[in-house]
Amino acid sequence: MSTTQFDPLQIHPKTGELFLRLPSPHDNIIITPPRMSDAPTIVSYMNDPALYYWLEGPPFPYLPQHAEEWLTKIKTDTDAARERLDRANEEHGDAPPVVVPCWPIRSLREVREDGSELFIGDITLVRERWPDLEDKEAKATLERANAAKEDGDPSIVWCIGDYLAPSHHGKGIMTAAIRTLLDKWAIPRMGVRQIRVETFTDNIGSRRVFEKLGFVFEKTVPLERRVLNSGRRIEGMDILWWKADS
Repeated sequence: MSTTQFDPLQIHPKTGELFLRLPSPHDNIIITPPRMSDAPTIVSYMNDPALYYWLEGPPFPYLPQHAEEWLTKIKTDTDAARERLDRANEEHGDAPPVVVPCWPIRSLREVREDGSELFIGDITLVRERWPDLEDKEAKATLERANAAKEDGDPSIVWCIGDYLAPSHHGKGIMTAAIRTLLDKWAIPRMGVRQIRVETFTDNIGSRRVFEKLGFVFEKTVPLERRVLNSGRRIEGMDILWWKADS
């Protein structure tokens, strides 16, 4: 069976997008690129206290323009990743898959019985930015050094960002999605060898997800002056690491 530079991603039969399907029992969940049509759903999720309570970055209240701006930004990134894979496929054909620097899909969707697809969350993999560091100079120094490393460098520190619709919490979906991201793409296609994640100290559920996936708790970082856009004050972040077996 021949391979392509898209492997193990599949081509969506209706949209032509790249996608990955989660394994059973979550095989009704796929990961695709973002779609501008997701905007109204994102607005609804981001204004739900069951979600915004745990998020640091999004504006609050979350308006339609915020969703459109965000989708435009991340769609530009995933479109560029698709173009890069298209070029690699043209240049390398049936050669073994090359190392790539990006994750070209990120939107979690539930495929319903009628074939329609409901946007239910987001999962992304980016180079670490050390959000727990309050020393801006030290933070910038680490970010610059990490960003300067060549694609595939095993010393790159990565980070996972994710959220899931409250209606789908507690079903093991995000655990399966992160495991699929790691096993099917991050490790074999991006050369990822170490990931650092941060969870709010009171977000026990998020920490448990990462621990199930083999992430190891390193420390708790107190954050005395950190206030979310929603107005909630957070006390600190738990730092966890995943490292590939040597």
